[in-house]
Amino acid sequence: MFRFNNPDALLALLLTGSMYALVRGLEKAQTKWLVLAGALVGFGFLTKMLQAFLIIPALAIVYLLAAPTGWWRRVWQVVVMGVSTLVAAGWWVAAVALTPAADRPYVGGSQNNSILNLIFGYNGFGRLTGSESGSVVGGGGTGSAGQWGPTGFTRLFNSSFGDMASWLIPGALLMGAALLVFTIRARRTDRERAALLLWGGALVGIGLTISLGQGIIHPYYTVALGPPLAGLVGISTMGLWQRRSRWMGRACLAAGLLATCVWGFVLLDRTPDWFPFLRFLVLTVGILGAVVILALPWLRHTPKLAAGLVAGLGLSAALAAPLFSSVATAATPHSGAIPSVTPTPSGGGGFPGGGGFPGGGRFPGGTRGVGGGGFPGVGGTGGGTRPGAGGSFPRFGGGGTRPGAGGTFPRFGGPPGGFAGGAGGFGGGFLNSNSSNPALTKLLQADASHYTWVAATVNSNSAAGYQLASDEPVMAIGGFNGTDPAPTLAQFEKYVAEGKVHYFISGGGAGGFGRGGSGGDATKITSWVESHFTAKTVDGTTVYDLTAGAAQS
Repeated sequence: MFRFNNPDALLALLLTGSMYALVRGLEKAQTKWLVLAGALVGFGFLTKMLQAFLIIPALAIVYLLAAPTGWWRRVWQVVVMGVSTLVAAGWWVAAVALTPAADRPYVGGSQNNSILNLIFGYNGFGRLTGSESGSVVGGGGTGSAGQWGPTGFTRLFNSSFGDMASWLIPGALLMGAALLVFTIRARRTDRERAALLLWGGALVGIGLTISLGQGIIHPYYTVALGPPLAGLVGISTMGLWQRRSRWMGRACLAAGLLATCVWGFVLLDRTPDWFPFLRFLVLTVGILGAVVILALPWLRHTPKLAAGLVAGLGLSAALAAPLFSSVATAATPHSGAIPSVTPTPSGGGGFPGGGGFPGGGRFPGGTRGVGGGGFPGVGGTGGGTRPGAGGSFPRFGGGGTRPGAGGTFPRFGGPPGGFAGGAGGFGGGFLNSNSSNPALTKLLQADASHYTWVAATVNSNSAAGYQLASDEPVMAIGGFNGTDPAPTLAQFEKYVAEGKVHYFISGGGAGGFGRGGSGGDATKITSWVESHFTAKTVDGTTVYDLTAGAAQS
């Protein structure tokens, strides 16, 4: 995941820092830690928008419940934390919203050039309800089959999401619930229970959102589960180990280990050709570890041996499968725009490439993607309402009149797409950027300095490949999905009349895969070009010279 050009790694870091700051705030009820916790959540919003706010309920509830100070001071401090979040997140939103539309790029991903529409629509509540104007096809409604299986409480365990982050979830939830029962009667400010509720609450909140979201929910969003899952595993394992002298403590610890190993066996069994011995090893060692935990009273005369056996067997069994998967994923070359893990079950959302592992073991089609693809954000680097071209993240602002490739505007959600049957780069290519052949690259570079854009094509993912190959600006009509009403047909005709665009490259898709919104603008532009200009084929790619004079329609 962290070899992938994607904001999720930064989001995970910021949210981990925020929860850490709240833990420190619980020590002496110091306001400065609440301010830091809120600010880090705000920075998380600037990274992936509303996804960062999923941990706010856990932060607020745990502090109100367990902080060692009076009720009204706790309320006041939580309010201060909220203000800190709004300031850290809101300054950028205000800057965009208050800048006249004529003086900034188009807000990519919105259907009305509004940053608020992007925040609360496409990148916000639309992810929960499935109502995302200008979006590609997302998940299914509750109980119905969507792109990644039925939406519901078991989504994290299906063939698309299961091997992404669910290895430890069954055992963690079981042990966490048991420890909560053990600590339920502790004093209000009990630190162990507070930490349990904080990390466990964040895990449940993020997990439920991903499970029940009916809009675009990519499997790699589960990386946000990593930090709270790790926290819950650590706290509950240590808490139950400290209670190993009690029968229920040992039983719950053994049950958590066994649940983890059984689920690891199930996940590995979905890819039986990938290290086929591993699933049997995990299950066998896990059963032995559970037996040793239950037999601890009979090993009390050799405490070091008992602890060593539990640690060796338990850790090996529980962590072997996710460790192998993590190393294999990090060692696998990447391509595309949506990350996945190694191994990826057949039919479980894998992408072309193959997931190898040093020294042996290979599972066809099990890679995670990296590279191309962007995120709906705020236009490109050109002035006015010109859309940005390809690249990773379309950005707000920038100098000059020529749009650049990169950018820094992140948001809630990954690059939409990955559904079969779309057009151009959004179909079977699963968001892989179009590749420019040498002849086309040479054509685009010829007289490039005379044009604002050496070419235009529909959607930024298609534009990215041509721009990266030629190192010249390529207009992405319709923004990331090809469904943004930017530019309009009238604006595009004006750019062509002014001689600012040299070529139109066909095959980028014309917004036909979007739902609602104004994908028709890209379709209208494509139809206008096809009816007014003469097509030519350059090494298999259809190109229209927009400066050669319009053909008779």
